[in-house]
Amino acid sequence: MPVYQYTAKNLQSQVVRGTMEASTAEVVRRNLRQNNEFALKIQEVQEYKTAYKLKPMEISDFSRQIASMLAAGITMIRAISIIEERDIKPAIKKVYGVLHKEIENGNTLSFAMEKTGGSFPELLINMYKSGEASGQMEETARKMAEHYEKEHKLRTKIKGAMTYPLILLGVTVIVVLLVFTLILPQFFTLFEGIELPAITQLMINISSSMITYWYLYIIGTLAMIAMFGFLATLPTLKRGLDQLKLRIPRVGKLMKIIYTARFSRTLSSLYSSGLAMINALDISGSTIGNTYLQGQFPQVIELVRNGEPLSVSIQMIDGFDSKLVSTIYIGEESGNLDEMLSNVADAFDYEAEMATTRLVAFIEPMMIILMAVVVGGIMLSVMLPIMTLYKNIG
Repeated sequence: MPVYQYTAKNLQSQVVRGTMEASTAEVVRRNLRQNNEFALKIQEVQEYKTAYKLKPMEISDFSRQIASMLAAGITMIRAISIIEERDIKPAIKKVYGVLHKEIENGNTLSFAMEKTGGSFPELLINMYKSGEASGQMEETARKMAEHYEKEHKLRTKIKGAMTYPLILLGVTVIVVLLVFTLILPQFFTLFEGIELPAITQLMINISSSMITYWYLYIIGTLAMIAMFGFLATLPTLKRGLDQLKLRIPRVGKLMKIIYTARFSRTLSSLYSSGLAMINALDISGSTIGNTYLQGQFPQVIELVRNGEPLSVSIQMIDGFDSKLVSTIYIGEESGNLDEMLSNVADAFDYEAEMATTRLVAFIEPMMIILMAVVVGGIMLSVMLPIMTLYKNIG
């Protein structure tokens, strides 16, 4: 039975805090009222705090093991016990320990996953609920293993493709710091007493300030990172940033493909497992990873609920690739919507990989040009006064 933490006031207006075991929050409220205490806040206590969120490949491995052992006739409690006993990270072992304890108490796997405090994604929990209700747990687990394996592969490819540009950016920052703090100061005394070009004076001023007030630069950088991190959590600003991602040249096209692939695969998995289209759309919208797109789904769901075909309703979404609408229409006409969604997700995965490759091919020369401009500007600021000195000597 759940445990609730409450804050209440008694007849003397004193604040009372405590915990109570009850079936629902309303039962807690009623029990408090019987004791002449009036609830101000009631919150279910999370029984377990595993503090570990499983990564896509770890979820895929977990689901594949579940599917294999269920196919072999092994019971769920025994399957979880076997998985828990394997040589795995302590944090993951703790999560599996929670599952084992809950299933041992007679609960379902999906209920146990909810009790881990966020270790498993909402999509997986809902899919397992559907599998448990339909008696197709083995097939559902296998499908989820494939789903998260594809998600992992796509993320890995994108991260791998962006590694080189990030290295170039890091090298550029390090070179600039070394030039401003170690190389430029050696020319300060050489340039004393002569009129300097504006660019040289600017570089010297920047260099001097970095050497003298280096701690302010560090504090300022950390403060900006913290400020942007905080602003990114604000719902309105986060929605605006997510919308901006879809508008940036080249990057926006890649993001549209990635979001469309993720939505298609999720909707295909949910719909093929027997979940109602309304519920499948609601869950799929929440797992895309873009608040701007997610905010448009209530309107789509309302249209579908009123009898509009999905192919017509989905056109309301600003941010999906136009190919998705045509695919859904064909799927509806042929009666193979789940299969068509799965096929288009695979196609978009390939397109995302190609788009990432093209984007990196564009970013790499831009980073090299940026590095050349910065270093070239610094060299020019040093060479101009040196040339002036040589002329004066001549």
